[in-house]
Parts: sequence; C-alpha cells; structure tokens
Amino acid sequence: MEIYHLHYPSRATIDDKGPYSLAIGFFDGLHKGHQTVINEAKSKAEQLGIRSAVMTFDPHPSYLFGKGKEKVGYITNYPEKSRLLEEMGIDALFIVTFDRNLASLLPEQFVEIFIKQLGVKHVTAGFDFTFGSKGAGTMAQMAALSNGEYGTTVIEKVTDSNEKISSTRIRNLLSEGEVEKTAFLLGRPFRTIGTVIDGEKRGRLLGFPTANISIDEETILPANGVYAVLFSVDGKSYKGVCNVGVKPTFHDPGKMKPSVEVHVLDFNSDLYGKEVTVDWIARIRAEQKFNSVDELIEQIKKDKETARQLLADC
Repeated sequence: MEIYHLHYPSRATIDDKGPYSLAIGFFDGLHKGHQTVINEAKSKAEQLGIRSAVMTFDPHPSYLFGKGKEKVGYITNYPEKSRLLEEMGIDALFIVTFDRNLASLLPEQFVEIFIKQLGVKHVTAGFDFTFGSKGAGTMAQMAALSNGEYGTTVIEKVTDSNEKISSTRIRNLLSEGEVEKTAFLLGRPFRTIGTVIDGEKRGRLLGFPTANISIDEETILPANGVYAVLFSVDGKSYKGVCNVGVKPTFHDPGKMKPSVEVHVLDFNSDLYGKEVTVDWIARIRAEQKFNSVDELIEQIKKDKETARQLLADC
C-alpha cells in the first residue's frame, strides 16, 4: 500500500497514479461501520477495474477547534491504522493535514483539489460525512459537484442494538473499561502500541515483574483497572495481566498520571526498549487501594488466575 501525506496548499496533489475508488472519512478506530464504507469502496474499485484508496485526516478536528477543551484521544494511531488498511487490501492511503488552510476551503474547492485532481472516479462515505468550511459540504453536494467526473455511494448508519456504531461510542465504552464490547464493535480486540521503558521495578520486588509501557499521549486508554491481555513482542504473543492506573496503594492518585504495566505470564526475558502491543481482552476489576502490600500480593495472585481463565481460549 502506498501512503501519501497531503498538505494544502503546498502539496495538494500527487503524481497521477489514479484512477481511484476512494473511501473518505476520519476513520478513527476502523470499526465495523468504517469497514463497511471501506469495503464498499474496495468492491467498487474491483467493479470499475481501478485502484482502491482511503482518505483520512490528521490531526483530529478537536486539536484545531477544541477551544481549550480536552482533545480527543485516538482509538487507533496512524501506524496501526495503516497496517489495518493494508490488511484490508487497500492500494493507497491519503493522509491529509487538517489545519486552518484545509478547514477554510469551500466545498467546491475541496472537491476540485482532493477529488478531481487526484483522479478519483468514485467516492464512498458514511451518511454523516461532511467536508469544506464549517462542514458545509454533504454527500448530496459531493454528488452534485461531480459534473459526471465521478460517482458516489453513501453508506447508511451501521448499528448494533439499534445504536450507531461510532468512534464516540467506542471512546465512551473504553472510558468505562468495557473492552469486550469495544472488541465487538471494532471486530477485533482494542490494541495499544508502545515501548517498554524503565519503571519503578516495584513489581519485581513483589514477585510479579512487569513491563512498564510508554504510550503515545494522544492515544486513548481504557479506564483504570486490571485487565486480561494478550502481549506481543518480536512477533510472538503471550498472555498477561495489565494494570492501567496510578497504583493508589503506593501513590497519591491526584499526583500521578496513569501508567500501563503488564505482567507477562510464563515469560522471563529482557524487554527494555522493545516495541510491544497490548490487546485488551477482558476487564478483571477496578483499580483499588490495598491496606497492605501482603493484601496486594494476594490479590495479584487471584488476578493472574482469573486472567488465565479468561485467556484460556486465546
């Protein structure tokens, strides 16, 4: 899959490698609703005998228009999004810088520069996709602006339990620790990617060594708690117990940022500096403060057994 970074106005076009059947949207999480849009664009590419492509935007609009509010954390960072799209068989990925220059474009300008000039012959998007200044452009307008140069397909709302599958819904589920429901809406376990760094090494002293994982601050994490996870490093997968939180038994919660630590079951190798992935399978319990270290150790033993049971079929 070829990846192109487009920056308006300095680099709004690429070498002519079209024609394309294009799926367009922010696509954070690449959940089942997004997959429906992208697979339709891929099918249309096969029907027309042209290349499939996805256009997405970076950063999230909240980084530009948040006005001091908390910025939206990513469900899927761009390396992981790229990997998933390549697995789906997409030929080209366009990552468009979302800034004030882009946000000021009129809908007809956006279509001319990012659709027609890229050689797009078919556009597929969700029913609620908007584009252009203040989101004035709709898919109906996308079709009206084509002048016969490209076709359009609109994907209607994809639901589960009569509720739209959306990135916002998934973020809300993660904020509640609902990783199993999140996995159902994504069509795969929620995944976090990071690098193993030096930690407090307290887990080793307790008899449960952990990999302390540095996570991109722009990436969302599940609610504080203890989880059964799959931990992957160097192409191999292991079962593990993950604590995300502030370790209130040892720290003042108000003075700590949440950390991610994984005790990898049946594993004893040096992980420092390695890139690892954590697939969140099930929540075991909420994070809690214990009255003593011995009480904490007994609970960790129980958490390990619970994790083994939850991961038995993984």
